[in-house]
Amino acid sequence: RFCFPLVLASLPTMATGEEIPPALQDSWGEFWLFRFFVNAAGYASIVVPGFLLIQYFKRRNYLETGRGICFPVIKSCVFGSEAKSVHQEDGSLPPRAEPTESSTARQVFKLLFCAAGLQASYLTWGVLQERVMTRTYGATEMDPGEKFKDSQFLVFMNRILAFTVAGLYCALTKQPRHGAPMYKYSFASLSNILSSWCQYEALKYISFPTQVLAKASKVIPVMMMGKLVSRKSYEYWEYLTAALISVGVSMFLLSSAPNRHVSTVTTFSGIVLLAGYIIFDSFTSNWQDALFTYKMSPVQMMFGVNVFSCLFTVGSLLEQGALLESVRFMARHSEFTAHAVLLSVCSACGQLFIFYTINQFGAAVFTIIMTLRQAFAILLSCLIYGHTVTVVGGLGVAVVFMALFLRVYARSRMKKRSKKLPPGETPVQKV
Repeated sequence: RFCFPLVLASLPTMATGEEIPPALQDSWGEFWLFRFFVNAAGYASIVVPGFLLIQYFKRRNYLETGRGICFPVIKSCVFGSEAKSVHQEDGSLPPRAEPTESSTARQVFKLLFCAAGLQASYLTWGVLQERVMTRTYGATEMDPGEKFKDSQFLVFMNRILAFTVAGLYCALTKQPRHGAPMYKYSFASLSNILSSWCQYEALKYISFPTQVLAKASKVIPVMMMGKLVSRKSYEYWEYLTAALISVGVSMFLLSSAPNRHVSTVTTFSGIVLLAGYIIFDSFTSNWQDALFTYKMSPVQMMFGVNVFSCLFTVGSLLEQGALLESVRFMARHSEFTAHAVLLSVCSACGQLFIFYTINQFGAAVFTIIMTLRQAFAILLSCLIYGHTVTVVGGLGVAVVFMALFLRVYARSRMKKRSKKLPPGETPVQKV
């Protein structure tokens, strides 16, 4: 009975031929695969009863036969209140408002504001993410300190603040009448919290620059998921840029320095976690794309997804007894409390900047800003935390970002060309 846990605990060592850092040797219960299944079991304890309830109400034809105080709530959660609308042109967001009688100086100021807000939010978020997951708290000359290990609690912190911000925004501003069945948000929510958990957990095994490069390559599984989930078609340049991104990421991952620091070693566990992040995140974006066929704003989407994210994470944390343990860690280390709160603030504000930027300037400008952010994030991480990048690795990074900019340029050209097409012709769908 003790063999299976020992085999699980030894997997990272066997795969990489290296010793596991002391922080990861505490017990087999600290191994990421075990924690993943424990978290998944916690989510299943909420998903399975919810699924059975939904099936029960559908079989009873509750929409016609239901009565009472609970009827509006059950109708909204299980059936929704509106039919689907015509799919938006960009597949995910309502058309952005064109500026009317706005001076060039005002537009430049708005662009700088959006760029500064996105860069400040996500660069700070990246630095704090690496600090929280890879460094110790409470270290003194006599005490090495302790690391925070529960990635799920950080996901919960991010989601509870995002839920609050989105709720306040929806309450204070005019939003479209909501029509999607609420339970459909749970699919995107589940994949979203799993992708975020993999993202945090991966930093225990790989460097932050490696993680950023892996994120840049997620366009490949997004295209694959797009074919499977949304039945999309793609142009030749999309396959070309995806191949270039793969080559660049491979160059970076396979490059090696003779005296590379332990924290920059890409381990087997880190690669698996990154793959999990990319797969779950790709499903999230495509499922949200399908949900936007209902009349809703991006902030309503943010609110709906985070409602279930808070429910899943707090339920799983309570079942494991990890919520009180994490709160005690916060009480012991005020510095961690500040970092966790600021991490959540940056995540929530970053999402609002995303919506505002796309609404004002479109997806192409937003993609350029975020691509530059990824490059700055790698540079900042190397400067602050001392990561080394070889010449081959640097060339790989350059290839990745060249492919990303080429993708933005080709997409903008396609969009302009599609506007000039005759009324009977339709362009190929975009990613």
